[in-house]
Amino acid sequence: MRTPRLLVSGAFRFAIALALVFALGAVALLVIVEHSVSAYAVEAAGDGILAEHDVLVNEFDASGRAELVATVNRHARAVREDQFHYLLVDSAGARLAGSLPAAAARTGWHEFDVWDSDQGGSGRPAPVMAFGSRLSDGALLVVANDVSDLRDLRSGLRISTISFGILISLLALAGGLLVGTLFLRRLDQVNGAIARINDGRLNERLPRIGMGPEFDQLSTNLNRMLDRIEALMDGLRQVSTDIAHDLRTPLTRLRQRLERMQLGTDPAPIPEQVDGAIAQIDEILGIFGALLRIGAMEARGVQASLATADLSEMLERLGQIYAPVIEDAEHVLHEAIAPGIAVRGDVELLTQAVTNLIENALHHTPPGTRIDLALARDGDQVRLSVADDGPGIAAAERTRVLGRFYRIDTSRSTPGAGLGLALVDSIARLHGATLTLADNAPGLRVELRFPRLAA
Repeated sequence: MRTPRLLVSGAFRFAIALALVFALGAVALLVIVEHSVSAYAVEAAGDGILAEHDVLVNEFDASGRAELVATVNRHARAVREDQFHYLLVDSAGARLAGSLPAAAARTGWHEFDVWDSDQGGSGRPAPVMAFGSRLSDGALLVVANDVSDLRDLRSGLRISTISFGILISLLALAGGLLVGTLFLRRLDQVNGAIARINDGRLNERLPRIGMGPEFDQLSTNLNRMLDRIEALMDGLRQVSTDIAHDLRTPLTRLRQRLERMQLGTDPAPIPEQVDGAIAQIDEILGIFGALLRIGAMEARGVQASLATADLSEMLERLGQIYAPVIEDAEHVLHEAIAPGIAVRGDVELLTQAVTNLIENALHHTPPGTRIDLALARDGDQVRLSVADDGPGIAAAERTRVLGRFYRIDTSRSTPGAGLGLALVDSIARLHGATLTLADNAPGLRVELRFPRLAA
């Protein structure tokens, strides 16, 4: 016979442990209460017996044995349920007065049972606590008191201790089982979602467990992780497709060139043919290099190992480097770089991002285009922009060009693999910056907005 899943679950074991802890705690508390109450009752009864005993001893010392015998007999005849019992015997053990049995003739504290019939009762055993001491003439005086109520109190406390212990254990066990059952149901929902994810349904998400904010936070974090995994898988599929499309053309051209070299049908000199093949290989390596750089950006995570980067100095240096290149391309460079602006970043990565933007402006605009390189403070942000007055990018295309391998030139006649802006976007996200493509009227303006360093 198969054991029910609940009985072997961690939730059930937790319920058992919880029940035991509650039971032990309740029993320990009730034992302490029982001991304290019993000790108090015994002390109170003993104080009463000693007080009565001292009164009789004082009477003996003051009036002698005869008066003590008369007093004890008088008290014994008038005994009530809540009063004292007595025994007075001489030095030889002969009874002089009192109603207690002869077995009570002992010194010190002692307890024993007497029959109610000994005191004129119904014949039931009654517990008594007694104290006896020798008088100066050798007689033994014993004073006792019925402690039936004390025994009943002890018995009631023991029964209450056991009953409450069992009740609390059952309640704790029932509560634990209820919580365990609810928890298992929620876990079944989570495990079902995980199973569907394992089957390839990456759009599946974990439900809220609902057993406390910490469990809900766990579900939220796992769902964020799944969102990230789904996005990465979608990106991987897209990249795989894009690589297949974008590498097919240069690889086909390279193969054709090599075949012509092998057959000797290419009229160009051999060194020129080799240079062309090397250029096509460099194009392919450039694509893979860009992909590796983008992957490295995303793997490093947000705000990883960044330091203070002087943007003003970096842009001035890039302006000096690209000024002759832009002039040779028959473009015009205009700089508006505010001094002393720094952000938290990686100078090498930021240089690569701005270089890509300048290269895009060079390669995708006609001669005579003006290229503006600007840096300024804008409230609590720093604004870096590269703009041109070329043909620009249509509004519908501006989001798409940030994707990998996306190119407006569907004929692939212009140089590049469609990875430049994707790399810039990755670098921007790494630095906590926002990348915006806007209309420069005419042309395109690319803005990077960084958080401004605190003073």
